Amino acid sequence: MNDLIKKEEISFEDFRQDNGAAYWWASDLMKMLGYSDMKSFRKVLDRSTKTCITLGIDHYENFRAETRVIDDEQVEDLKLSRFACYLAVMNGDPKKEAVAAAQVYFVEQTRRFEVYIQNSHELDRVLIRDEIKEGNKALASAAKQAGVVDYARFTNAGYLGMYNMHNYQLAKYRGVEAKELFEHMGRTELAANLFRITQTEEKIKNQNIKGQHQLEKTHHEVGSQVRKLMEQNTGKMPEQLPKERRIPELQKELKKGYKKMQLEEKTSRKKKKH
Repeated sequence: MNDLIKKEEISFEDFRQDNGAAYWWASDLMKMLGYSDMKSFRKVLDRSTKTCITLGIDHYENFRAETRVIDDEQVEDLKLSRFACYLAVMNGDPKKEAVAAAQVYFVEQTRRFEVYIQNSHELDRVLIRDEIKEGNKALASAAKQAGVVDYARFTNAGYLGMYNMHNYQLAKYRGVEAKELFEHMGRTELAANLFRITQTEEKIKNQNIKGQHQLEKTHHEVGSQVRKLMEQNTGKMPEQLPKERRIPELQKELKKGYKKMQLEEKTSRKKKKH
C-alpha cells in the first residue's frame, strides 16, 4: 500500500466495493498492508474488533463475515467499513513499511472527520484501559475471597510498591483527580499497571495467600517488582512518565469521527443516485 499511496496511481478508494453500502474486503486490505496470510492478519482484525466494542460501536456493522469466491474457490472473508479499515491500519504493525505508510495516509484522511489520533499507541491506551477495568474486577474478587477487609488499603499497597506513594498523592503530584489517574496514563504506564494487577491476582491464587496483612504485602511486593522493571527498561520511575490527554476524550473523538464517516458515506450514495 505504501507504493500505492506514494505513486497515487491506485488509492485505497480504488479497492472500495459498493452494494448499497461501501466496504473493503479484509483480504484486499491484508495484501495492501503487507501481511502474507489471513492467519497473521486475523490478530489485527481481532484487536480492531475489540476496539470497536470498547467504543460501544456495533462491530457487526463494521466487520461483516462473508463467503467470497476467489479463483473459483470459496473463502471466508470480511467486509470492512471505512472505520473498520481505519482501525485495522492503526492496529497494524508499524514496523511494516506498508502499514507505516498507510497509517500516515489515514491520519491525513481522518482530519476531515475530526479524528486526531496520531498513532496506534493512542488506540492501545483505549484497549488497555478497558482491560484494566476488567483486571481490577478480577483482582477485587480474588482479594475478597482471600479475606481482604479494607480494599482501599490493599489497593494503595500496590501504588506504594509501584510509585512510592499512595494513589491520592500520585494524583496530587500529577494534578488530576484520583479517580482519573488511569485516564491520563500513557500506553507504557497503563500496561505496567495491568501487569501489576494481573500478577497480583495470580500470586494470590497460586500461593493461596490469605488475610489483610499478607494481601497488602503481596500487592506491595508485586508493585515494587514492576517499579524495578520499569526503571530498568525505561530509565524512569513510573511517576516520572508524562501525563497524556484523557482517554474518554480519545473515545469521544473516535465515536464522533465514526458518525461523520457514516454520514459522508450516506451523502455520497445519495449524490450518486441523483
